Amino acid sequence: MDNSRIHTQFYELEKSALPFELREGGSLSEVKIAYETWGKLNADKSNAILLNHALSGSHHAWGNNPEIPEVGDLWQPEMHQGWWEDIIGPGKAVDTDKFFVICPNYLGGCYGSTGPASTNPETNKPYGSAFPHLTVADQANVQALLVKSLGITQLHAAIGPSVGGLITLTFATRFPEMVRIVIPVASGFKTTVLNRLILFEQILAIENDQHFNGGDYYETQHPDYGLALARMISHKTFVHLDTFEQRAKSDVKQDKETLKWFEVKDPFQSYMLYQGKKFVKRFDANTYLRIIDMWSRYNAVKEADGKNSVRIFDSAKELGHKYLIFSIDSDFCFYPEEQAHLVKNLEKAEVDHIHITVHSNKGHDSFLLEPELYSPHISYVLNE
Repeated sequence: MDNSRIHTQFYELEKSALPFELREGGSLSEVKIAYETWGKLNADKSNAILLNHALSGSHHAWGNNPEIPEVGDLWQPEMHQGWWEDIIGPGKAVDTDKFFVICPNYLGGCYGSTGPASTNPETNKPYGSAFPHLTVADQANVQALLVKSLGITQLHAAIGPSVGGLITLTFATRFPEMVRIVIPVASGFKTTVLNRLILFEQILAIENDQHFNGGDYYETQHPDYGLALARMISHKTFVHLDTFEQRAKSDVKQDKETLKWFEVKDPFQSYMLYQGKKFVKRFDANTYLRIIDMWSRYNAVKEADGKNSVRIFDSAKELGHKYLIFSIDSDFCFYPEEQAHLVKNLEKAEVDHIHITVHSNKGHDSFLLEPELYSPHISYVLNE
């Protein structure tokens, strides 16, 4: 398998699964999920791995995908190469010579899956404000249908970093019979008060953009300012301050279009403004709102329809699940205490697990930037 052109595939829910009912009300009469696969499914279909991407990531984790016609201009050049190529591929930790890897774009996403920018069949216009609220359980439910459509009854593993780890954990607790190994990377068990407040700040930034119009902006000017500000609020939780200092160039660029009175004098301000404005070229504000809203209300027990934080792992113990949990000691997005909460519950439930603390000065983005700190452990557990 070489690093050649990768094509996005699309899974459409069968009529028997429609309308797709959502946990918090509402339904979708049509659902399409964009996804990519790498490797080959073996004869007994036992070598499949489900991979979930982070908040603003995509289903394109490996290889070169220069164009997705259904996505248009949002598929910016920075998206063309896969986001986890140092972890996935022939001979890598997630070895595509051995495993068949599936990575879907989230329901509500903006990279080909049914989302707020998709055409509402009832109006023949973009859903916009009419697109319903989502939960992590909704994501796990639709992914279970995707996996089954490929003829797979049990995954070898489910892996997910960051927000993808929330879906990975929920998939394993909602459909324990469908997975053997569970690998949440720098993720959580229940969204903290601090994170809920940071996410709420981002929601306010988008909602109060003069062009947001409640989410119905597709035929007019988009809420770029609000989305850029939301990204700036979140970005400082992803990247450690030491890395900020390395990335922020000494030259300071002024932006009179965005700032009428204030004059940027600090390279860090200039860097953050650049990151915010770059982000709006590749992401949709409505999708961003749906995902951070989903994240802000996350509670693993509720998503699993469980009785308490230990009982949701009853089946995991019975079925012999193996968990590999990663913490990052410099993570300001999903603090190590959040993974410790998960580990504590696994211990009480007597579920086999390994907890690795990565020592890094890269912050939350370490899982993207330092593959050598994760690969040996992932490879060991997958091949054990």
